[in-house]
Amino acid sequence: MDWLNKFIADAGDGLWTFIVLPVLLLLGLYFTARSGVVQFRLLPDMFRTLTDKTPLDENGKKQSVSAFQAFTISAASRVGVGNIAGVGTAIALAGPGAVFWMWTMAFIGGASSFIESTLGQTFKVRDKDGFRGGPAYYMQHGLGARWMGVLFAIILIVCFPFAFSSLQANTITETFSATTGAGEWLPWAVGGALAVLTALVIFGGVRRIASVTQAVVPLMALGYLLLGLIVVGMHIDRIPEVFGSIYAEAFGFGEVAAGALGYIIMTGVKRGMFSNEAGLGSAPNAGASAAVTHPVKQGLVQTLGVYFDTFLVCSITAFIILVATPDLSGAVVGISLTQNALTSTLGAWANIALTVIIFLLAFSSILGNYYYGESNIEFISTNRSVLTVYRLLAVIAILVGSVASADIIWATADGVMGIMALINLTAIGLLSPVAFRLLKDYSAQRRAGKDPVFTKHLMPDIKGIHCWESEQSVTGTIRVIPKA
Repeated sequence: MDWLNKFIADAGDGLWTFIVLPVLLLLGLYFTARSGVVQFRLLPDMFRTLTDKTPLDENGKKQSVSAFQAFTISAASRVGVGNIAGVGTAIALAGPGAVFWMWTMAFIGGASSFIESTLGQTFKVRDKDGFRGGPAYYMQHGLGARWMGVLFAIILIVCFPFAFSSLQANTITETFSATTGAGEWLPWAVGGALAVLTALVIFGGVRRIASVTQAVVPLMALGYLLLGLIVVGMHIDRIPEVFGSIYAEAFGFGEVAAGALGYIIMTGVKRGMFSNEAGLGSAPNAGASAAVTHPVKQGLVQTLGVYFDTFLVCSITAFIILVATPDLSGAVVGISLTQNALTSTLGAWANIALTVIIFLLAFSSILGNYYYGESNIEFISTNRSVLTVYRLLAVIAILVGSVASADIIWATADGVMGIMALINLTAIGLLSPVAFRLLKDYSAQRRAGKDPVFTKHLMPDIKGIHCWESEQSVTGTIRVIPKA
């Protein structure tokens, strides 16, 4: 079995290293240049749009989830155990310089995230809960390639709600086992409880998922930020040295355990992309669910989600490790590096606090992953029985993941996600002129002092737009009959 795991891992690693990441980098640079560095230029608009009021229907109810709730659903999926274990692994293998390349790729990836989430909003459709959309929808309605959308949807369902969610569940049980030292019964108990909690949320639909993530994601981030600030505060004298090592070793200067500059860059870039998912096609599924008055608004919000993941949560992990662990020689790969940094500074209680945070990270990721799958299940079939079966299988995956071996699942899921990313990158590359036109329209309305509103009549040559019928329907002053 070890040979199979190694073969799958090597194949996936080769796919990401030689195909996916170069395409991501080149497209990200192209999107950055064509958009006028939108991910930096419109940073104030990202925060402004995050708090936009949600358009109402004639009954005074919200049309769908809010911009902020869509942000938390995508953040719930993005921000997971990888932000703790993955960053620790990158630093242990490639040194502090990997952090710089994580930051760099997040900035470049911000443009890709803007494009894909703007397209997700443009080609979204209505359902009984509000809106749904994502890459599968813009492949069908924007490119006229339903086969491509179905292929993407199937791969995403395999990766996120089944493989990645089962792995998050596995991490929760392992963390509880390490903290409590309990026997073999614990994974079953934790897995059963986690499966029940998941079922209680997901059977309530997207609005209940949004309500839970809206509460959990800020709590999770605040708790982890406080832990990090305490650790950094206790080692405040090391901050200049840490920044110096990040920037110096990013370019191969100084003593770096892993050696070559290329290895440092690739490790940081890969870890950043696995974490913030910019351009991979996952976040647009959440972004499309929001009720906003212009597609660009959610594109900006999801760009902010990339920054939240990398510049905040991943950076907290990096600084916890680097200020508390001056000597990285012989550093343990994975989550143990973060745990050791916390407990060596704060004491044993920090391990319990980290266990709680890991639970929140992993549970919120399970909910975000589930919603991505639901949106794509409904793309393939609107039969309610199919959705019910999917929900049951998603809950079973949580229980199985809690007690199963994780190595081969990780390797397989990472490789399959690379294929998913290539399909999405092809689609957003072809459809990017639509996003650039929308950005131009948004910017023109902002310069005129307006709150931007888009209707499909502004760009009648773009086919496949199912929403955005009129200014009244977009802003919520009249009711529109939902379509399946």
